[in-house]
Amino acid sequence: MITLALAGKPNCGKSTFFRAATMAHAEIANYPFTTIDANFGVGYVRAACPCKGLGVPCTSCTDGVRFVAVNIIDVAGLVPDAHKGRGLGNQFLDNLRQADAIIHIVDASGSTDSEGNPVEVGSHNPTDDIVFLQTEMTMWVFGILDKHWAKLLRQAQSKVYSLHRGISEVFTGLGISPEEVRDAEIAAGIDLTRTDEAGLIRFCREIVAISKPMIAVGNKADLAPPGLIKSFQDSGALLSSAAGELALRNAAAAGLIRYVPGDPGFDIIKKESLNPAQIAGLEKISGFMKMYGGTGVQQAINKTVAGLLDLIIVYPVEDEHKFSDSKGRVLPDAKLMKKGSTPRDLAFQVHTDIGNGFLYAIDARTNMRVKDTHELNDGDIIRIVSTAK
Repeated sequence: MITLALAGKPNCGKSTFFRAATMAHAEIANYPFTTIDANFGVGYVRAACPCKGLGVPCTSCTDGVRFVAVNIIDVAGLVPDAHKGRGLGNQFLDNLRQADAIIHIVDASGSTDSEGNPVEVGSHNPTDDIVFLQTEMTMWVFGILDKHWAKLLRQAQSKVYSLHRGISEVFTGLGISPEEVRDAEIAAGIDLTRTDEAGLIRFCREIVAISKPMIAVGNKADLAPPGLIKSFQDSGALLSSAAGELALRNAAAAGLIRYVPGDPGFDIIKKESLNPAQIAGLEKISGFMKMYGGTGVQQAINKTVAGLLDLIIVYPVEDEHKFSDSKGRVLPDAKLMKKGSTPRDLAFQVHTDIGNGFLYAIDARTNMRVKDTHELNDGDIIRIVSTAK
């Protein structure tokens, strides 16, 4: 599965966001380094299930809303100079190796300083924290490269040695290809064989952008002064109230409200079971959702997967006429795939043997055979015909 990491300084609301997104337990407290070991859970990408448009019954969605699983990691908080080992820096950065993308949780209320200590609301500029994470990761990557740089340059003097491949091997844990090394070199505007330290740092910044794309989310936005909200919106960051989302999910689980994660609002169905404080709390959450189109938690996951990672959802089936598998289950599977993927790519994602035995594919919506080089679209329903059983 795709893996998303929640990163940020201590006490910014990462663990609340994690619990809201996954409903998994994570300790929450108002002091730095509450999270020491990474928390692992499963969140979901929300999409419209094709069953409604097809007019077929489906037990794999919630009233036409489909949720596709992704892994989510809540890692230890990051402080300035983490790349030098300060705080839990090394542990934090190592945990990020397995992430496909990073959701950078920032305290939009400005109620924590750069190290996560509580301060007066609005007294810290949260936009400074957005640059901070990118800088720490860049310097972490630079530290890795710098340890090998002299040896790499010596080897590059050989005509048969590829510097791009050598660097990609140094960054094996980041999954960087030689082609991406070359792309980073071009984006940094340098020649790797002749650059100085400043050029290498720019290069490492591009490596981070390629291997660990990030999206900033201003959490605790329901507590933020209007001026800070505007500065966040101007920076292009998303806004969220993870505490609000967590409250809604708990209330829905208790049968008090009707709410599907990602909805722009909710309905109270057992008002008589709520006390005045609970009703007031729900009204405050409702006001935030009306202003921003939701709590922002589900929206952040969706934007990370669809926008940042450029992934689409494809539905493999075994019976193109009933849109089902061999057991008659309608649209039982949903696969997250890179935009531009082909039916052959889908076959391999379903199972290696099916990919190896791939013959052709059928678009279940049209019942037409499609080429193995056909580019899949979001929401496609595909039957794979393979020699594998």
